[in-house]
Amino acid sequence: MCVCVDGATADVLTTCQQNEAFHKREANEIRQLQNRQSKYDANSGGYLALQAQIDQVHKRFDKYGELLCGQDGLPHLITDGDWRHAREFTIPAILFLYITGWIGWVGRSYLQYTKQTKNPTEQEIILDLPMAFKYMLSGFLWPLSAWQEYRSGKLLAKEDEISVSPR
Repeated sequence: MCVCVDGATADVLTTCQQNEAFHKREANEIRQLQNRQSKYDANSGGYLALQAQIDQVHKRFDKYGELLCGQDGLPHLITDGDWRHAREFTIPAILFLYITGWIGWVGRSYLQYTKQTKNPTEQEIILDLPMAFKYMLSGFLWPLSAWQEYRSGKLLAKEDEISVSPR
């Protein structure tokens, strides 16, 4: 099934600064915080904390104002490969992949360490924190370490080490 849409009607995103629903969302969020703030005395801790939240909301909506919003007033991610939108999706995606890779690499390294100890099962359950911290700090260069292990052949298991299900 093919749905053909005229390019002019398909372009429903507008800049958030020009989007009425976006401004309504901002006003609603600010109004809710101001209603809560009205229950406190001026210059009290609760009042000042809510004022800080209101300031953060203004900053957040100012920052999102540069993005593209739909009719719902919510910013939309543009993932079409256009480098003008790199900060919206590509950069966060690369950071996500780096962080998840770091977590996986550190966990793998720690498990390899526990296999060499006297009681590996206990080491997996009750973490050796100084050793885990050591691996956490060394994991920031995980892409280089992974590449080195791949080149040396230590990253991938050999064919005869992989078990095959009897089914």
